[in-house]
Amino acid sequence: MTQLIRYEAARNALQVASTVDEAKDIRDKAEAMAAYARQARDTELIQWATEIKVRSERRAGQLLAEMPKNSGKLRNSSPSHDGRATTPTLASLGITYNDSSRWQKLAAIDEEKFEAAVAAAKDAAGQVTTAAMLRAAAGKPHVANNSGENEWYTPPEIIEIARSVMGGIDTDPATSEIANQTVGAALIYTAKDDGRTKEWRGSVWMNPPYAQPLVGDFAEAATAKYASGEYEQACILVNNATETRWFCRMLEEASAVCFPKARIRFLDPQGNPGAPLQGQAVIYMGRRVSEFVGAFSTIGFVLVRP
Repeated sequence: MTQLIRYEAARNALQVASTVDEAKDIRDKAEAMAAYARQARDTELIQWATEIKVRSERRAGQLLAEMPKNSGKLRNSSPSHDGRATTPTLASLGITYNDSSRWQKLAAIDEEKFEAAVAAAKDAAGQVTTAAMLRAAAGKPHVANNSGENEWYTPPEIIEIARSVMGGIDTDPATSEIANQTVGAALIYTAKDDGRTKEWRGSVWMNPPYAQPLVGDFAEAATAKYASGEYEQACILVNNATETRWFCRMLEEASAVCFPKARIRFLDPQGNPGAPLQGQAVIYMGRRVSEFVGAFSTIGFVLVRP
């Protein structure tokens, strides 16, 4: 009953939110609540907190859409000390250009289609994600990465858990333009870019091509770049190939690793789940170990470096 009251209160607050920062404040609180719920393994709380987060982003997107074109400023302004109007920028609101774009895409979804997508996401995954809503609106399968010779995409909940651990995704070094509609990284490298040789920044998500020798090359790059301090942290999804040198090398550098309780059923370009021949592992390199343990223990067994 308490959670239902919180949910209704948040929905009511969104309805009357008239500024971007009001909507974002509700969104940030819902995101924090979802992170807590994952640590507490409270599935009901996860469901309503993630839904409120996405609804808040949609409301913020509606308000952002009213901004003057190409100005990065809000239409509604507040008076400055000298009486002239000042208009906050996206940066001053703590909103990235990428988030602004994604939230406005949420706002553009037809109301009936949006509500149907929310219901479907809750039934299928037990939570609502921005990526799932955008995918449903576009009529496309949820995608996460280019897997070498064939296109196989990561289920949305895995990416969202990684995003919650790291606080966002800055770089995806092995992806595609379509894939990044889901991942939402600010810096991406596609097959033609060869991300192995490029600079990686901040928080990295990677589901590398699984074909050899690419998977080993990307794993070696991830390990070396982290060891050198090139990027801050990473969640890397690979097959649990414990017999390989590249996997063992990543474990040597890893802060923690999650072995999912079930094989991850990647999606093909038509949205059909595949039947993987082996299990997977999510390797974490970084300092947010407690966040990783809390989030990924909901889907598997987590081991932490002593």
